[in-house]
Amino acid sequence: MSDTARHSEILDPGTPFVTAVRRLAEESPDVVALTDDRGSLTRGELDRRSNRLARAYAALGVGEGAFVTVGLPSGSAFIEAVLAVWKLGATPQPVSSRLPARELAAIVDVVRPALVVGLDAGAGAPSVPVGFEPDAALDDGPLPLLVSRWWKAPTSGGSTGVPKVIVGDQPATADALVPLMPLVRMRPGSTVLVATPLGHNAGFLWATAGLITGGHVVVMPRFDAERALDLIGRHRVEWACLVPTELHRVARLPERVRAAADLSSLAVVATGAAPCPPWLRTFWIDWIGADRLLEFYAATEGQAIVITDGHGWLSHPGSVGRVLVGEIEVRDEDGAVVPDGTVGELWMRRTAEKSGPYFYLGASPHRDERNFETVGDLGSMRDGWLYLADRKADMVVVGGANVYPAEVESAIEEHPLVVSSCVVGVPDDEYGSVLHAIVQVSAPVSDEELVAHVRERLVRYKVPRTFERTAEPLRDDAGKVRRALLRDRVLAERATTTAERRQIP
Repeated sequence: MSDTARHSEILDPGTPFVTAVRRLAEESPDVVALTDDRGSLTRGELDRRSNRLARAYAALGVGEGAFVTVGLPSGSAFIEAVLAVWKLGATPQPVSSRLPARELAAIVDVVRPALVVGLDAGAGAPSVPVGFEPDAALDDGPLPLLVSRWWKAPTSGGSTGVPKVIVGDQPATADALVPLMPLVRMRPGSTVLVATPLGHNAGFLWATAGLITGGHVVVMPRFDAERALDLIGRHRVEWACLVPTELHRVARLPERVRAAADLSSLAVVATGAAPCPPWLRTFWIDWIGADRLLEFYAATEGQAIVITDGHGWLSHPGSVGRVLVGEIEVRDEDGAVVPDGTVGELWMRRTAEKSGPYFYLGASPHRDERNFETVGDLGSMRDGWLYLADRKADMVVVGGANVYPAEVESAIEEHPLVVSSCVVGVPDDEYGSVLHAIVQVSAPVSDEELVAHVRERLVRYKVPRTFERTAEPLRDDAGKVRRALLRDRVLAERATTTAERRQIP
């Protein structure tokens, strides 16, 4: 019997994560469990290192039921820290390693963690820095079994700037993850590439799933398109999660680089966390085949899960799939369900008794009396297939017509020299609002060329009136754009310019 089969037998639904990790270490201590840019750790090494780290955290005040904010860069140290937290019966609260001090302070104020790992919380909470190592004299043997009541507490992926912590209302056992794996076609024992930051919900989720089911998890500290292809070939990766931003970066590699990549081991490329433009899906389906591309849509809260593969997308172009878990209703502003094909706000629930397996810290859900909730996403249903539009807060009304920035950004980013883009609405005396585009380009491109490019794809009122260039990526490695912050900056700069003009004699 294979090691994977043995582990599948002992990984019962109620098996704690930490028990799964310990049993794997006992069965096959020398099998590689985790790889990052610094090297690899075997199952035995990972278990022992996290045992010692747990004892160090306990000495710093972490106990059962506590929260621990983990803000380390993606890599083995992040996963060791999370395992150590679970081994103490505490809840890991993952955040970006590049989180600004002001945002960290707001999150610490909401969460009240017993410890912050990798970031300096000042007087807000005790902390240990990147590179912290426990005393070598500490015992690295098994700890008494404790099971975390809440298995994770990531922050919202939104762009409002207001901290919203989403606590996974399930214990740290196989029940929280194993049922999801068949939906995304991740097999126990697979070699898994996690290119999305571990501080983001998707990276955190899939790395954990791979580890507890006996897989080899390959973590990228920072995404690089060419290196990702190299890692897939070198480690014989079978399952990879790449957000649309990362799919875009791979698509923009020189054809010779992509042609040289060995993707023969790859069974699934799963994408989600942000809208995937139609042209980009088409590119990947043409390259790797419809069987291997999988797209999922779900809020971090997990009220409902929508999935399709390339075949589903080809038969229903633009759709993100059918609802496989939970329910979704599309409603208008008055709360009435809209007809098929009409864009409205998505309201979701897991069951009639419960909206989703979570609760908030620092926020209250938008929930109705039937346990349906909304996170502000817009879309439409057609014959049971979901089509996303954008976030309600991001929609721009131009001359009375609704414009969804994600659609415009998709068109802009089809240009071969555009790396990323962000479209926001700005005030206009005639139309109420018009569009302004911020673009990151790999070589100079004129406004006239960008306008002509977008006009070939969208109606005139969806074409940005103005463009600006930036050297900085507009989306992070999780595919998220801070649209509200960029919009505020654009509006502030325009207000300053207007005031200066008024002062000219």
